[in-house]
Amino acid sequence: MKRILLLSVILFLSCFYTFSQNKKITRTGTVQFEASVPSFEEVNAKNESVTCILNIKTGEIASLVLMKGFRFKIALMEEHFNENYLESDKYPKATFNGKIQDFNWNTIGTSVQEFMMNGKLGLHGKSKEINTPVFLRKIGNDLEIITKFSLNYDDFNIEIPNILTKKISKIVNVKADFLVK
Repeated sequence: MKRILLLSVILFLSCFYTFSQNKKITRTGTVQFEASVPSFEEVNAKNESVTCILNIKTGEIASLVLMKGFRFKIALMEEHFNENYLESDKYPKATFNGKIQDFNWNTIGTSVQEFMMNGKLGLHGKSKEINTPVFLRKIGNDLEIITKFSLNYDDFNIEIPNILTKKISKIVNVKADFLVK
């Protein structure tokens, strides 16, 4: 009986070890966005505690962004962002679940390579399909992942008061940068 139990534990641990070898993760990724309009105050923010997980066997990728982690230059903008526009207490996170097309860990080198990534972005209680280029390169045994894409805040039912619509771009430029280990 002890042998069977010991063998079961060893088998379980070896499966867990094999599974974890297929995943690369970071909890210190960066997501930035910019929605500035010329002649008005700069509207941009940065979040440096973003989680990203990549399955290096399949190219499946997932990311989680806590909305209250975005930092603005002006504290009042941060307050309005969380309380009025993104309603961060009601919708505390943004998620992305997708796949990097034609991903092959063995063919990625130290020079930047472009791939296509597609998946679903969940934000403010809505989701939208995203198809965007993603740039990959190995740094030692780690992988740098960089992507840029644009969103329209109307797609996520984010309401901006009429008085501010001329001061905030409807198109929000997003940049994500991860070093998964």
